[in-house]
Amino acid sequence: MEADFAPRVEEVSEELLFTDFSDETGLRETIARTARRHDIDAVLHCGHGSSVLPVVREAWRLGLSPNPPAVYERLQSCEEEDRTPAEAPRVSVETLTVDGTHHVVGMTAQRTTGPPYFLVTGHLHPAPLTDDEQKIISAVVEERLTAIGYRFGPAHTQVALLPYGPRIVSCRPHLGADRIPLLVEIARGFDLEAAVFAGLRGERPVVPKASQYAEVGFFLLPEGRLETYTGTEDIAVTPWVRGARFPYTAGDLTASVGDPRARRAYVVVEGGTPEVTRERVAKARQDLVADIRPTAR
Repeated sequence: MEADFAPRVEEVSEELLFTDFSDETGLRETIARTARRHDIDAVLHCGHGSSVLPVVREAWRLGLSPNPPAVYERLQSCEEEDRTPAEAPRVSVETLTVDGTHHVVGMTAQRTTGPPYFLVTGHLHPAPLTDDEQKIISAVVEERLTAIGYRFGPAHTQVALLPYGPRIVSCRPHLGADRIPLLVEIARGFDLEAAVFAGLRGERPVVPKASQYAEVGFFLLPEGRLETYTGTEDIAVTPWVRGARFPYTAGDLTASVGDPRARRAYVVVEGGTPEVTRERVAKARQDLVADIRPTAR
């Protein structure tokens, strides 16, 4: 968790605990102790990485995980090196599984730099796909989730759109990153995060059709040390901006496009068409004026 997120998480939490994810024994003891102290009914791992299996194994031992550890082991075994062409369009599919039934919440398209590297610069929801394309992609994703025995929870599946059909690049049991749940809420009026907790009560999601588009665009900064910046206040009060984050202060190191750390700084906009949201993201990027000094390699 990034430092500036901790106070916000703590504000809406009954208790915020810190633990060393590399210490499996300590991590499992923390889960067991906390579950007993607060009489917790279910334990969910909301991220990814090496801590997933220890958390799920302990939660399963306690009878508090809706999925057995084998589900996550199968997901990890399905992960393979991405060999799809960089120029292949990609969409991410957000799903919520309740009692073994997979509900497709929506599909989100990647915005990229284009040739030659196709680095990701943002996401657009909903993805501009035909009904037939959506049906084919949904079937592929649902087949994967069923095959691994996924019984409950959100999943974020990346799919490459190849000439011979869609191919799953990754499938992970968590909400989409890069503010994708916020895009879903803006475009559809559907709170995906709240739906996960409703699903624990057995409530199946009812997902509205999108009434508009929502796009997140990362600020395209060069790598270096930030000297000064202006424009964030103007961006924040722009009517069609629904969220923005610029987690840097003077003296901080910035990351270039393509570096995962570059996604920490972004703007979220709404609009009636993909073209409008693209233009609004471009305007916000233009409004941010940053003086960045290159660092010696």
